[in-house]
Amino acid sequence: MARDSSATKARLLDAAFSEFATYGIAGARVDRIAEAAQANKRLIYVYYGNKEQLFDAVLQRALETGSESVPFDADDLPGYAGAIFDHLVERPELMRLVLWKQLERPGSSGAEAESYEGKIAAVRQAQEAGRIDAAIAPVDVLTLIIGVSQAWFGAVGGPAAGAAGTAWTAERLAAHRAAVVESVRRITAPPPPAVV
Repeated sequence: MARDSSATKARLLDAAFSEFATYGIAGARVDRIAEAAQANKRLIYVYYGNKEQLFDAVLQRALETGSESVPFDADDLPGYAGAIFDHLVERPELMRLVLWKQLERPGSSGAEAESYEGKIAAVRQAQEAGRIDAAIAPVDVLTLIIGVSQAWFGAVGGPAAGAAGTAWTAERLAAHRAAVVESVRRITAPPPPAVV
């Protein structure tokens, strides 16, 4: 019977995501990843090279999943911010993975930079067309949107506090989501027309 390498790779990536989100890169153990994936530890090295390359694959997969789940629209940045918030509510462990990445490997990878380039260009075009306030550099607009969308997930007792999910009520999450959307609306609103 032939082995299904794509299924094994998917199990390894799922197990590695959980392991890296829990322990970071330095604390993650290949043995635990293999055991959780019900795979031979050697396959991690065959498919991904080493633990750091496995982390890169996990991060790349998370970026791709995020791009699919949270489409970017420069003409609806408040909606984009709300969608980021919703995505993180559904996957609070993703914020832990991002925080570990920032702690252990600051700076952006090629994949991360590439995912932002198109968004920054779209923001710049919307600013030039007057649909977004041009007082803030496009890269800073995107940084603010992402930062505001993620802010509550780093809060003590926030949605990313535990593997079991959020202890926050649905009403509290809805209030925070509304604050995210309103903040981004204010940040990006075009200036009022000049009075002549």
